[in-house]
Amino acid sequence: MNAGQTDAGVARIASAIGEPARARILYCLMDGQARTSTELAIVADVSPSTASVHLHRLQTETLVKVFSQEKHKYYSLAGQKVAGVLESLSVLAGGSVGKFVPNTPNRLRAARTCYDHMAGTLGVLLHDRLRALGWLSSLSNGCDDEYDLTKCGITALSALGVDVEGARAARRRFAYACLDWSERQPHLGGSLGAALLKLALKRRWVSQDLDSRAVFITRTGRRELFSRFGIQV
Repeated sequence: MNAGQTDAGVARIASAIGEPARARILYCLMDGQARTSTELAIVADVSPSTASVHLHRLQTETLVKVFSQEKHKYYSLAGQKVAGVLESLSVLAGGSVGKFVPNTPNRLRAARTCYDHMAGTLGVLLHDRLRALGWLSSLSNGCDDEYDLTKCGITALSALGVDVEGARAARRRFAYACLDWSERQPHLGGSLGAALLKLALKRRWVSQDLDSRAVFITRTGRRELFSRFGIQV
């Protein structure tokens, strides 16, 4: 692909994301859940027919994917790369020249999903604690945002029930620093971050809000996060 084709492609994708109703649809899907066009029409505050047009445009630019089940079609983000772009745009949109002061609603700032991994204050704390414990190390390939697990990290997370080998075998980045849009500090992204969130949900350390990206820390979760990671929330 030459420079002209790349520029045109970027412009098309930016235009697709930039329309307000389509942006609302995309950010609604950032929780990793699939939704029908009717549900997304309500989110976007448009008619069902208009939502269908918007969804077709997002499909054309490979920003969303669709699967059919019985009489319904369900839409979701096309993948982690799309979620990463949306998260980065949120950082840019909330940027300021002066000192950063978060204005994110408290329930979203405390803990939320970033596609399929943990974000918000809890996500940042978990990222920092894994680094401090020596379980995560930066790769020696010049990419400061790429991580791998140390031997003690593999042992500790496997003992907790994290499917480390399954995460490593996934066809995506294993572990990296994903800049958090509310905290402006990194949380843990990649298949390892997704495996940690999956474990937290399975063990009922956290529960997901059905209507937003918010994640709520349970009483059990507060106890386990402190005893196992030294995180006090």
